[in-house]
Amino acid sequence: MTAPSERLILASKSAARRAMLAQAGVPFTVQIADVDEAAVKATHNPADAAGLAVELARVKALAVSRHDADAWVLGADQTLAFDGGLVSKAGSLEAARTRLMEMRDRDHQLHSGAALARNGQIVWSGVDTATMRMRAFSPAFLDAYLAAEGEALLACVGSYRLEGLGSQLFEAVEGDYFTVLGLPLWPVLAELRRAGVLRS
Repeated sequence: MTAPSERLILASKSAARRAMLAQAGVPFTVQIADVDEAAVKATHNPADAAGLAVELARVKALAVSRHDADAWVLGADQTLAFDGGLVSKAGSLEAARTRLMEMRDRDHQLHSGAALARNGQIVWSGVDTATMRMRAFSPAFLDAYLAAEGEALLACVGSYRLEGLGSQLFEAVEGDYFTVLGLPLWPVLAELRRAGVLRS
């Protein structure tokens, strides 16, 4: 059996997404999509966080696919819905502290969207959701957590990484672990098999 000859490009700068695909044995290269995420968000209903995750994934996949028509391009993005609104990345550790205190002892949703493009056209897109329950952590724990993790948290939409010390912020998670990390991996792998990037 010969190896699949189809090429895959990941249109994301996320280290977590790169690691997920690499650990799953998916051959790919990375090309970061040059898109104006703020413009996409500005025209989208903020109450539809799941739809926004998919739309951002589609825009990223298309942006790269237009420059490399022969490759399959995987775009991905994640949004966080809390208290009826959309949460963006914190701009400072103080903002992250305020946000985490607001989310303390409450639920929020992470929506991970993905889209596959070829020849400048979307051929598949999907989204998966995980519900995250934060525990009633103490302010002292939160301060120690922020000091330990530092400004790396500002790159994470929820100001936490579940694969690190951020796991201690939670008491329960309903949903797929890969979705929490930023990619609905099982549906993506199924589409990559269909596309011929992976063996079926």
